[in-house]
Amino acid sequence: MGRAPRRDLLAGLTVAIVALPLALGFGVSSGLGAQSGLATAVAAGALAALLGGSNLQVSGPTGAMTVVLVPIVAQYGPGGVLTVGLMAGVLLVGLALLRAGRYMSYVPVPVVEGFTLGIACVIGLQQIPSALGVDKPEGENVLLVAWRALTGFVASPNWTAVGLSAGVAAVMLLGARWRPTVPFSIVAVIAATVLVQVFDLPGAAPIGDLPSGLPAPSLAFLDVTAVGSLLAPAVAVTALAALESLLSATVADGMTVGQRHDPDKELFGQGIANLAAPLFGGVPATAAIARTAVNVRMGASSRLAALTHAAVLAVIVFAAAPLVAKIPLAALAGVLLATAVRMVEVGSLRAVAKATRSDAVVLVLTAVATLVLDLVYAVIIGLAVAGALALRAVAVQARMDQVDFRPDLPGEHSDEEHALLTEHIVAYRIDGPVFFAGAHRFLLELSEVADVRVVILRMSRVTTMDATGALVLKDAVQKLNRRGIAVMASGIRTGQRQALESVGALALLQSEGRAYATTPEAIAGARTYLERAGLLSHPHSPHHLHRTRKAPR
Repeated sequence: MGRAPRRDLLAGLTVAIVALPLALGFGVSSGLGAQSGLATAVAAGALAALLGGSNLQVSGPTGAMTVVLVPIVAQYGPGGVLTVGLMAGVLLVGLALLRAGRYMSYVPVPVVEGFTLGIACVIGLQQIPSALGVDKPEGENVLLVAWRALTGFVASPNWTAVGLSAGVAAVMLLGARWRPTVPFSIVAVIAATVLVQVFDLPGAAPIGDLPSGLPAPSLAFLDVTAVGSLLAPAVAVTALAALESLLSATVADGMTVGQRHDPDKELFGQGIANLAAPLFGGVPATAAIARTAVNVRMGASSRLAALTHAAVLAVIVFAAAPLVAKIPLAALAGVLLATAVRMVEVGSLRAVAKATRSDAVVLVLTAVATLVLDLVYAVIIGLAVAGALALRAVAVQARMDQVDFRPDLPGEHSDEEHALLTEHIVAYRIDGPVFFAGAHRFLLELSEVADVRVVILRMSRVTTMDATGALVLKDAVQKLNRRGIAVMASGIRTGQRQALESVGALALLQSEGRAYATTPEAIAGARTYLERAGLLSHPHSPHHLHRTRKAPR
């Protein structure tokens, strides 16, 4: 299964410890109960690990999916949620067979960041009733429900619940800064449970009885007559599962060297996982970015780690259900509050907001739409606005190009330049816009260039660059650097600097002294670099590589 099975087993055990309180909490938040969250983590987690397109992905119930499921439970009941999960599994398999996974990479970074910010806010607001120890008020709007819970708490305070939830959240957030590798979530939950049991604290409602084991697979919940009315929620769940799973797989790829997921196979694995989870009473599942990140950081290298995570949770379900049943709901609320806080990457949000005004508008609009409307509607709105603003930018630049014609740089194709390019150096001239619609395909090709020691990016003809284009460019540079390939840039224009600087791409180039004003200067710098490294061969070497690429429009 992997080159380091012992490390994979340890990573899987650690992820299971992290996943246990999250699975319980998301099961409770969805409205189907803690046992539903555990069933999802075990059944979906194992199948997605076996059949998915990533070696490092960890799947199960997630906060984003919980946000979608709450209104479905309110309108259609638990049976409706299980039916929606089954339908989503069928749709995900269909998307995989249609090879639709590759198109998910075109989702712009501001949409993803805004979406994540909105989800974090919704998850946090959903925990207010349990964190305050009051019964969950009626209503679907999370802002309204949170306000009603707050007024109920003022009328009848429950300081035990507040103390438990605040304490668990504080231990998780402070502990993560002190010792990032320690699973403080389970430590805090165990401590809260022991305190309640030893001191018999009032107002700390427990999870309640859990079955010792998974139920037998059954389709008793399926109501064929309701399938038509559940199609729209099923499409929403499918879209979210596909987006979150492929985003998580991309994050995992970026955290490692040599790992790359298959997006269509990942959709297939998630589809099978969602076909199976409802049979055991589980909610719809997706890949979990936080758990996947823990898996990678613990040194996992194969699917054995994710399978171990599912196996450990299965053992807990069968052997420790009575102990798990005593965990206070307020403690789980604290876990999810801390999770919501940790979902918000302030640095990433600041970088996207500073990149361009259009990126900032898309981020804020997507976040607000996620909080006020529906997650899928939020993504659709974000994509539509991002597309409209990008097309506007391209149209404006096209009009500028018609009146601002610039001849080629002097000496651009001189014999001297060709002589300098004879030793494992490749020069790419990027023409046109580098934004979310075309950045991934071009820069993926760039990051896979072979048999070279220096890559020169000639950027004087880049017309438009947004946060997505800048971030993917940075990712390509880092991947090349990890392979020992130096990257140099020439002709970076003023209009590109803001986007490149906001994501750290400009600093990455400037810190090594590899950003030049002109192409000839960059070529001279490349030759100097090779000479100092002792890599420059004879001028008549056959490895002359000089290419021109146009960024896809």
